[in-house]
Amino acid sequence: MVNGPVRVRFCPSPTGNPHVGLVRTALFNWAFARHHGGTFVFRIEDTDAARDSEESYGQLLDSLRWLGFTWDEGPEVGGPHAPYRQSERMDIYADVAKKLKDGGYAYGCYCTTEELDARRDAARAAGKPSGYDGHCRDLSAERVAAYQAEGRASIVRFRMPDETITFTDLVRGEISVTPENVPDFGIVRANGAPLYTLVNPVDDALMEITHVLRGEDLLSSTPRQIALYGALIELGIAKAVPAFGHLPYVMGEGNKKLSKRDPESSLNLYRERGFLPEGLLNYLSLLGWSFSKDQDVFSIEEMVAKFDIPDVNANPARFDLKKAESINGDHIRMLDVKAFAEACTPWLRAPHAPWAPEAFDQAAWEAIAPHAQTRMAVLSEITANVDFLFLDEPVSDQPSWDKAMKGEPAALLTTARANLEAANWSDPESLKQAVLTAGEAHGLKLGKAQAPVRVAVTGRTVGLPLFESLEILGKDKSLSRIDAALAKLSA
Repeated sequence: MVNGPVRVRFCPSPTGNPHVGLVRTALFNWAFARHHGGTFVFRIEDTDAARDSEESYGQLLDSLRWLGFTWDEGPEVGGPHAPYRQSERMDIYADVAKKLKDGGYAYGCYCTTEELDARRDAARAAGKPSGYDGHCRDLSAERVAAYQAEGRASIVRFRMPDETITFTDLVRGEISVTPENVPDFGIVRANGAPLYTLVNPVDDALMEITHVLRGEDLLSSTPRQIALYGALIELGIAKAVPAFGHLPYVMGEGNKKLSKRDPESSLNLYRERGFLPEGLLNYLSLLGWSFSKDQDVFSIEEMVAKFDIPDVNANPARFDLKKAESINGDHIRMLDVKAFAEACTPWLRAPHAPWAPEAFDQAAWEAIAPHAQTRMAVLSEITANVDFLFLDEPVSDQPSWDKAMKGEPAALLTTARANLEAANWSDPESLKQAVLTAGEAHGLKLGKAQAPVRVAVTGRTVGLPLFESLEILGKDKSLSRIDAALAKLSA
């Protein structure tokens, strides 16, 4: 499959926020290039001025950097095929379009929208293919002059060969498309603006791309591009037809293709929630590919070592947020404690943190961090997990309070407080024994006994290990919060 140097490209349009399907495409291209020691080209398809924006362009670059992707050629890096923004390559496309037209590979089409619609409707009524019927393929000079005299504008259409196009998709195997299913197609608008159908293959040809790895939704355009490559080769513009591999759809809820409009598709959502780049990429790699039958968690280096396109599954892959979170949690636990503590920093400071900046205690955070690391799926969970350390009073909602304060909580808390008063606060095991003994005195096991203590001190029914939390919070604050809970119960 791979003969000679590998050159792949990732060529997004700078429209809107980056989405996870786009990231999966970038990941597979990048990993394929790195696996084969090849070149990863980053190219920007920004010929649609109405939709493209500099803000989105900046977000694309920022997102790739955050994910840890490096590109060998492209914006801000340069390379032998610069420029790498299509908006800066318009003269190139105009020149190629002229050569295609002069060589008889393309022609001017003067059909109006109304004429095209009428002929398509007639074809459908007759049970025939409704694509372009080749009306302007072989216009005489007189007919062209007549159309121009009428003031008609023309687009440029590529002349498809009258033959079946067969190619081997690296993911899906051999695919054949008959001529009636691939009609002549537009490559230049009437205003002279080049279309995607032209600029994408031209750039791939000039940049000597060897493998085009892209989404399944673009599969229908591949026969057209292969035919166009044939013309570009004959004109001396392209050297060879690249190999194509079409990656499976990423499906969302209801087995529908995950679209940009789906909230879970936004890359920004995962950054804001505190996914690690390594965790997110690990999960996205599993959308159409498998590391092994019994291992879902691995490093990006391990993925690169094993990844190859023939191993990609052609079947649609369903995005599972819970599995993504679980894998990210595994990657959080793979960090050393110092790196974990640093990664949590944005959520421990304003504007995420609900406490005053001066209330943050670095020593307390470093002490609690190892315990927090074992229980988190995403970094943003850290704020709620440790807020009891830095707030004057614990945050508790009524359902949590009611759930914990069942039976005779005041009696239990009173006994637990007395035992804790006498406990060794530098030893979590001593604090555990204090609560355990209080529970036994009231006929309760440890789980039931510690529930009201946990809510009184931390405000929550679940959270970090209770007795380590009590030790880090300290004796005075912990006992004061138990006193406040007792006062609330008596009221």
